[in-house]
Amino acid sequence: MNLLDKINIDKLQHLLLYDPAQPLLFNTGLFLVLFVAFLCVYRALRMLPGLKKVFVILFSLYFYYKSSAECCFILLGVCVSDYLLGLWMGKAEVSWVRRLIVAINVITNVGMLVYFKYTNMILQSLSGLWGGKFDVLDIILPAGISFFTFRSISYIVDLYRRQMEPARNFLDYTFFLTFFPPLLAGPVVRAKDMMPQIARDPHATPEMVSEGLFLIMSGLIKKVIIADYISGNFVDRIFDNPSLYSGFENLMGCLGFTLQLYCDFSGYSDMAIGIALLLGYRFKPNFDAPFKSQNPTEFWRRWHISLSSWLRDYIYIPLGGNRKGKWRQRINLVTTMLIGGLWHGASWMYILWGAYHGILLVLHKAISKVWQLPEFLRGSSVVRVCNIAITFTLVVIGFAFFRAGGTESLRDMAVQIFSDFRPGIAAQFAEAYILIVIALGAGYVMHFTPRGWSDGVARVYTEMPLVLQAILLSAVLFLVIQTRSSDLVPFIYLQY
Repeated sequence: MNLLDKINIDKLQHLLLYDPAQPLLFNTGLFLVLFVAFLCVYRALRMLPGLKKVFVILFSLYFYYKSSAECCFILLGVCVSDYLLGLWMGKAEVSWVRRLIVAINVITNVGMLVYFKYTNMILQSLSGLWGGKFDVLDIILPAGISFFTFRSISYIVDLYRRQMEPARNFLDYTFFLTFFPPLLAGPVVRAKDMMPQIARDPHATPEMVSEGLFLIMSGLIKKVIIADYISGNFVDRIFDNPSLYSGFENLMGCLGFTLQLYCDFSGYSDMAIGIALLLGYRFKPNFDAPFKSQNPTEFWRRWHISLSSWLRDYIYIPLGGNRKGKWRQRINLVTTMLIGGLWHGASWMYILWGAYHGILLVLHKAISKVWQLPEFLRGSSVVRVCNIAITFTLVVIGFAFFRAGGTESLRDMAVQIFSDFRPGIAAQFAEAYILIVIALGAGYVMHFTPRGWSDGVARVYTEMPLVLQAILLSAVLFLVIQTRSSDLVPFIYLQY
């Protein structure tokens, strides 16, 4: 073997083996190449459903391995545990046994979350109480652990509630839990929605393929052209050193991060749903123009729908929901949102963000019960715009908690906004950050356009001849390649 061959083999091994700095993400060239090859084999195995399931499971495990190395065995362990607990639940009739099965599943999954995500935070907080020094433990966080543990819990709880039958085929359940499109960052797909599809062994129709390609293009544009660009060229600079910038620039940074987070996360969801459609599987939408919400309650019906509905069904309602009086409802709302904040990571800022949204929900429900608009104002366009503006402002403030590195950073940002706003620099800002302004404007305009317009664009694409669809897809991929930065920018929600 000559030196050139050895170099090429070493480079290929480095490319295909686990590298923490190079996970296999939807917005990478390696994924595009591997996915095209995967699709060819997937189609070739169309008439062999069992072998096709095994192939998808192996590809999904490799996909996960590229992000978390040996942690793929944790994922497999959860598959085995859930499958056996599900079979046990299917045979159990005594109520205390069924509750025991749920307890085992919840304790196992929550225990993993606590160990991998919160051990350092807990020990650091405890060491602060007794004045000791704490050296952070080297604990590798498995990618997407918050997502697949929530899917695991919902499966066992749905069995307990007799809302579905347990999986009798181990391959079917492993396929569900390891299925790679939603594996790392959602949506939080539930077994009762996906298991019936797996049993049918679906095939993608031409309409599903067109819809899937459109969603993939939409996700790439959101992620690479908008989110990554405004993040690396503006938002990160503001949040890293807010005191170096005027209040106006800090405000623009908050607006920028709000759009960045939406485009980054909804872009991933679009791509995950689109890829699943190419394989014949349909997931529910995960976002529904959340910044058009007129109140905090509506916002959580539109933002990260799979998580907010999961929190409602598996935390808020079991706590008692609104069935035990208004004060208990308020406590349940705040508790649920605190858990939602903590779910995002081991940081007090996430807990503050969850508490903030819990308080907003409580205030909205309290105000809506004691104060109603006059009849002639209800449905007014002016009132609707005012409601959207107020809700959006509250959401932007909340996301400042979400992004800030700590309370000091948040305080510096608030000081700059309220004491050194300097609106007169707006023209100078627009000139210095012209491409940022264009990206922000384009992102928000696309978001606030009527739903019928975006649906119309999607319909036009799906009705195009296949050749034109391919040409447009190629043009978008070319634009993405030209726009993306040299360094890989991971999806924000991969850390959760």
